[in-house]
Amino acid sequence: MWGKKIHVESSLKRKEGQFSLFVGRWQPLHDGHKAMFSRVLDKGDNICIGIRDVAPDEKNPFTAAEVFVKITDYYDDLIKAGRVRVMKLPDIASIEFGRGVGYDIIEHIPPTEIADISATKIREEMRKNGEL
Repeated sequence: MWGKKIHVESSLKRKEGQFSLFVGRWQPLHDGHKAMFSRVLDKGDNICIGIRDVAPDEKNPFTAAEVFVKITDYYDDLIKAGRVRVMKLPDIASIEFGRGVGYDIIEHIPPTEIADISATKIREEMRKNGEL
């Protein structure tokens, strides 16, 4: 069972057509990420996936452009339907806000089987299989 913790609750009501923003490296996009996105999409809400434009290294074997292609390929139908947007973001260090921001800040707390999915382990397996 997923949990949800609202760190800041909006003083404004949600409007039709708004998006929930997810920011990450998505190195690579995996079933844990997809499950988290599905929680929002399954409620009928839209999502915007922000890809941090990080320099490739051991933990980030893919460029932001490569991640963008993987995500847009996977969500192609939902992108065409206007339910998903994907964009590259600069390599941000923090997400900061002032009071009365007009949107919720929500932490999704996954069940153990989702929380145990590790992009680090996935990358290790990809290297072992010659995929990286």
